[in-house]
Amino acid sequence: MPPTNAPELTRAVDPAALDRFADDLAALCAPATARVLVAVSGGPDSLALLLLTHALLGERCVAATVDHGLRPEAADEAAWVADLCGARAIDHAVLRGTLPDRAGNTGNLSARARALRYELLHAHADTVGATHIATAHHADDQVETLIMRLNRGAGVGGLAGVRARSGRVIRPLLGWRRAELGAIVAAAGIVAVDDPSNVSDRFDRARLRKHLAAIDWIDPARVAASASALADAEEAIGWMVRQLGTDRVAAEDDSLLLDPNDLPFELVRRLVEHCVRQIDPAAEIRGSALVRMVNALESGDTAMLGDVLATPIAAKRWRFGKAPPRRLL
Repeated sequence: MPPTNAPELTRAVDPAALDRFADDLAALCAPATARVLVAVSGGPDSLALLLLTHALLGERCVAATVDHGLRPEAADEAAWVADLCGARAIDHAVLRGTLPDRAGNTGNLSARARALRYELLHAHADTVGATHIATAHHADDQVETLIMRLNRGAGVGGLAGVRARSGRVIRPLLGWRRAELGAIVAAAGIVAVDDPSNVSDRFDRARLRKHLAAIDWIDPARVAASASALADAEEAIGWMVRQLGTDRVAAEDDSLLLDPNDLPFELVRRLVEHCVRQIDPAAEIRGSALVRMVNALESGDTAMLGDVLATPIAAKRWRFGKAPPRRLL
């Protein structure tokens, strides 16, 4: 159930915290003109983001709560956030929709809920004229994300963690600790919503969070700095691949020809992915399958991924085209 206390609306956000947040927000958008949609679940992290953003932007701060329909308490929690926003004259909406089917990259429940959440937030941002969507990911989230992805064998892109900016989605709290955000909410006289999924052993992240709580030698701020450096590296590699895509990939009829000569494996891998996606935009590309395709091509063998057939041709050039229809037995 959501908390029943009435927040003390006269308490202002600490000026030092607000100055710090202003610098963080300015690194991601233009606060003087931005209209920011804050995603608010009712938990302490998102409530702190709401308090900081509203204190800085006033009526150019709007809010939305996504009710995924996964827990019976969610509707009451969304209504509680709506009441809190109404008391502070913050424009707020409750967003609902249907979870996407179990397919492709939205196979597990958390991924499907995340896909729905961002779909609804982007649509609402269009409706209210928001220039940016702000979420409350913070330094502790970054540590959890990085460790989970390390455990799954992620590459540079995955280890870049949560990005500070992705399109119009911004995350200005990546340098803040969970405890700092909780203190802002407590100082405002608000008791945040307690989401049971945050402590349920059903979820990988919740189990990891419990283990991390017992470790005092990890510095989340430094881990977040490493993730930021990896994000910079990922951006640089992406830029290089786009340049190479112009020089090394050529169209021929309905096919693409790739020249991978003398390129490092990672660049070849990404150029192959680029070619596959151009031929079959719906292809579900997993890292291991992509590596197998590159290895096969480098060995002089043909390979398939999705509906794409890749074939080595003369002078170490690789051709990518639509695979012939599979024969039914």
